[in-house]
Amino acid sequence: MFLDKNIKNRIDEKLKKLNSYRPLPKPALEKIKEQFEIEMTYNSNAIEGNSLTMKETFLVINEGITIKGKPLKDHLEAKNHKEALDYLYDLVLKDKKNTFSESLIRSFNQLVIQDIDKEWSGKYRNSEVMITGSDYRPPKAIKVPGLVQDLVSWVGRNKKKLHPIELAAILHYKLVAIHPFFDGNGRTARLLMNVILMEQEYPLAIVLKNDRKKYYNVLSKADKGNLKPFVAFIAQAVERSIDIYLKMLIPDNKEKYVSLKELSKNSIFSSKYLNLLARKGKLEAHKEGRMWYSSKEALKRYLENRERKRNV
Repeated sequence: MFLDKNIKNRIDEKLKKLNSYRPLPKPALEKIKEQFEIEMTYNSNAIEGNSLTMKETFLVINEGITIKGKPLKDHLEAKNHKEALDYLYDLVLKDKKNTFSESLIRSFNQLVIQDIDKEWSGKYRNSEVMITGSDYRPPKAIKVPGLVQDLVSWVGRNKKKLHPIELAAILHYKLVAIHPFFDGNGRTARLLMNVILMEQEYPLAIVLKNDRKKYYNVLSKADKGNLKPFVAFIAQAVERSIDIYLKMLIPDNKEKYVSLKELSKNSIFSSKYLNLLARKGKLEAHKEGRMWYSSKEALKRYLENRERKRNV
């Protein structure tokens, strides 16, 4: 098992609670869906160096505005990513048991870089590549088609064996490790990860730009054979999305989320220690911008769980 049992059970319970309220109110659902699409597009592109802000991303996608002083490439990346997300939603809505395939992988890459590099969008690289800032060396180009086929087979074999979060996270890592395309590998992997998750009723999971350093750090650990930190990192992204959905869509959700600094005021813990617990996934918390948010109820559950472990 790659995912900590307590974290897995906690997320499963939250998803069960969210699903118990389905069908969710359509107007609110559309609003949060739009918010998540902008967030995902902004963060996924920003991780790769796109200079548009969140607000600018919204204006480019929703208003068709050209942002003065920003490269054309950044505008095109925003539009391309939104189109890829539309494709993702259509795919999941039409067939929640669709077959994961090589064609699906190439389709997402074609969409995210179609206006950036038409010649190579959706096509495997034909030469060796290096990943800037990493010691990892992707496999030789001649091996890419076979490795992608192996990945597709691996997903098929493990779809019922692994927890959806584990499957999605490891798929993400394996695709980035193969690095099958000249460009758009990270964006393609993050979209494909969400195909696996959304098929199982999870909301869109977003890797935040503010977590970029940690993201690359856990990917580096995965390169060395330790997948657990990366799976835990993706689990946090999943839990963040579920928390936001519960907060915004569930009318009788009584938990009030506050900053860790605020939470520490009536706690035995400092905000710094609460931050550590949140980053390790031990305390239920989610990020908004650079700030972690949690609740009194979540802290109470953490303390009760800690006490139970001591008494075992």
